[in-house]
Amino acid sequence: MSKFGELINAPIPVLIDFYTEWNDQSISMHPVIRDVAAALGDKAKVIKIDIEKNQELAEALRIKGLPTLIIYKNGEMVWRQS
Repeated sequence: MSKFGELINAPIPVLIDFYTEWNDQSISMHPVIRDVAAALGDKAKVIKIDIEKNQELAEALRIKGLPTLIIYKNGEMVWRQS
């Protein structure tokens, strides 16, 4: 979790895409997230987190629906959508 804390405390907004490889909606979002990352450039960070490989984090953040997108600004969650 400390590495996650470092990620979200960035001086720029951070968009996190929580996904799995077996979820169709998650897979269909991959190109959209890639386009968003390209459009934002260095104005924001875009990070993808596979909840299968990060189950403890997913449980701590109560990730239930997939994909779940969360935006953090200065370490604070400012937007969330599942």
